[in-house]
Amino acid sequence: MRKLVITFVLVGLIGFSGLAQQSGLYPMEAWVTEPDRSQLFQQQTEKISFSDRPTGRGGATIVIDESLQMQEIDGFGFALTGGSAELMMLMTPAARTALLKDLFETDGSCAGVSYVRLTIGASDLNSYVFSYNDLKTGETDLSLAKFDLVQDKNDVVPVMKEILAINPDIKILASPWSAPIWMKTNDKVKAGSLKPEYYDVYARYFIKYIQAMKEHGITIDALTIQNEPLNANNTPSMRMSAQEQAIFIKEHLGPQLQKAGLKTKIVLFDHNLDRPDYPLTILSDPDAAKYVDGSGFHHYGGDMSAMTVMHTAYPDKHLYFTEQMVVERPGSPRIEIAAQVKRMIIDVTRNWSRNVILWNFAADPLNDPHTDDGGCSMCQGAVTIDNDKVTKNLAYYVIAHASKFIRPGSVRIGSTNPGDMSVALTTDEERREIVRVATFPNQNVLPNVAFRTPEGKYVLVVANNSWNAASFRIQFRSQYATVRLNPGAVGTYIW
Repeated sequence: MRKLVITFVLVGLIGFSGLAQQSGLYPMEAWVTEPDRSQLFQQQTEKISFSDRPTGRGGATIVIDESLQMQEIDGFGFALTGGSAELMMLMTPAARTALLKDLFETDGSCAGVSYVRLTIGASDLNSYVFSYNDLKTGETDLSLAKFDLVQDKNDVVPVMKEILAINPDIKILASPWSAPIWMKTNDKVKAGSLKPEYYDVYARYFIKYIQAMKEHGITIDALTIQNEPLNANNTPSMRMSAQEQAIFIKEHLGPQLQKAGLKTKIVLFDHNLDRPDYPLTILSDPDAAKYVDGSGFHHYGGDMSAMTVMHTAYPDKHLYFTEQMVVERPGSPRIEIAAQVKRMIIDVTRNWSRNVILWNFAADPLNDPHTDDGGCSMCQGAVTIDNDKVTKNLAYYVIAHASKFIRPGSVRIGSTNPGDMSVALTTDEERREIVRVATFPNQNVLPNVAFRTPEGKYVLVVANNSWNAASFRIQFRSQYATVRLNPGAVGTYIW
């Protein structure tokens, strides 16, 4: 049952002096991005203090309810495509190290990225298409004797080793764009589907990948069976129906993972929110569902609420947000961050996702590299790499506002959401000594989401997606802090 967060609105309530200090509340730390780029993920010098009474013209109140705990967070980050890794490996070692530290460390203004998505073989953001078992036309390799990480050993693997040296605990999800073409119905890298007679060998292909990466010190925490299984327009790509994915999991991949003693999680679907029927179909099969950890979604179609539908149907299965392209026009004087933080951080986590992965880490100034005939020519990276020059883009700041402070193991907690009920006390119009109570849906509160970290800190992300400057109150343990946020700005508040 959903518990409503109720905002209590009454200026001048009697408080207990010094409760903030007794409760361990200290001045609040704030990091802000302004839409005119005057501040980009910048720590504010002026501290915001809690007090036992509301002060100033506070506007709507965001009540933090730490007793209401939802999903645990695994992390926030990007896809390390082969193209991203290729560009990083072309940098000088010193420049690459500086970039990776800025992305993965938490010191200073670093972003503290905590989740990475890898591609199993090539994606459409590689320079060319390859699998780990490419053969001549007409050949097969049922024993996978010729399995080789090939190109990944030149870029993805060395970059991941550097990342793990910075953050050994980073979570890694891996996704394939296609099986090797000799396993496919059309013998092509684009479209087609997996031949039923190769289900078992393809399951062993996944096992080989997980084990090969482990030999390089790279642990794959979770994998999806097929990136965008309903989209055959990418190069590479492969169709896979819900029924095919269910058979593949319950008769082949699930048992193979168990036999190999691997704890890598299976995540379903990995496609748009307009088709929750796909993972729901698989989860309705108990023989497949027993091997499944959860479902992954993109937001190129559909509504975020589809993840809450999934949670309602199967609260014991996890939700993951596995991909979304977030781009801006290079050189734009404005950064449209409020809308994207609301969508990608606030809405995604409020709908039960344990992570947020954007697409992708890096591209060059022309959005290269990508494959021909279905490669993404508009996929701007979180950073643009031009030799050793690095430019941070919109996606970088969207993730940084969450990843730096909402560390893995944090738990989402209750906070006032638009539409939650507010309570107000007023005096009777005729008899001033009588107090009346009114309840009404809160429509003025800014989009927000709150978390408690493993270290016992509290983090609130707020996006002012309105056209007006907004003052609002944060209410926590009967204490109040008043905050102001400019139109189009985003703030992350930590105490």
